[in-house]
Amino acid sequence: MSSTSVTSSAAGRVLVIGIDGTRLDVLRASATPALDTIAEAGFLAPVLIDDATPTWSGPCWATIATGVPATRHGIYGNDFTGHRLADHPDFLTVAAAAGLRSYLSVGSWAPLATTADGGPLFAAPSRLTYSTFGHDCERGDAAAVADAVRVLADEDVHVAFVYLGDPDETAHELGVDADYVAAVERADTRVDLLLAALRSRPMYEAERWTVIAVTDHGHVDEGGHGGDSDVERTAWIAAAGPGIAAGAEVGGLRHVDVAAQVYSVLGLEAQAAALGVEGRVFGAVAAV
Repeated sequence: MSSTSVTSSAAGRVLVIGIDGTRLDVLRASATPALDTIAEAGFLAPVLIDDATPTWSGPCWATIATGVPATRHGIYGNDFTGHRLADHPDFLTVAAAAGLRSYLSVGSWAPLATTADGGPLFAAPSRLTYSTFGHDCERGDAAAVADAVRVLADEDVHVAFVYLGDPDETAHELGVDADYVAAVERADTRVDLLLAALRSRPMYEAERWTVIAVTDHGHVDEGGHGGDSDVERTAWIAAAGPGIAAGAEVGGLRHVDVAAQVYSVLGLEAQAAALGVEGRVFGAVAAV
């Protein structure tokens, strides 16, 4: 991995919000004004998980973070043991090695941020907040967002990843029902807090922020995933920022495209190429 520094003033900044286990059809039917704002300023589009990737959080988030598929990063379940992340690092670690300030905030799922279960997925961000709430994802999300709001409002951050697990855990416990819809709407409220923190930055307009919200997989009606049904294999990305046209018709999106977009915004295309990132920037997948 290259440690070549970049000139941050020539690039933009990125916030990636990972919302675990959020079905696209439920999202579209729920009251989610913050995510609607992102979609209206850019797009909301489905992602079809490739056939070689199990519909588990581990492999899907690893693909999002590294820009390479499971066949390369080596994560096929929620235990990351045996991964190949040293060869295919996450975008926060790559950004930090390039001299940019990267930030991770996680409130619940340990292997994203710690050595639990073969982790961490995000190996070396410049700044890390992990709150040990285990499977209490609602409390974990609240803690993660509270810290992220402080950091995003006041600190010199170029790229951040904030993880929200409440919708996924709710579906596992209760199925895809009214409680699940409420969890999706709680997640949207937290997205709104993060967006407000960005907008409060004194140099917000000049910093040229891109915001990407993404889910890893869906759920069957009774709750659960890991299979091959359409609702499990359909994920989604919502994004807005410089170079993303409002109302863009975007098709053929893949999870690997998130990392490619992050590297493009940050001016780290050379690092992405050296690592063999397979994704394309969002403009390159817009339907014509």
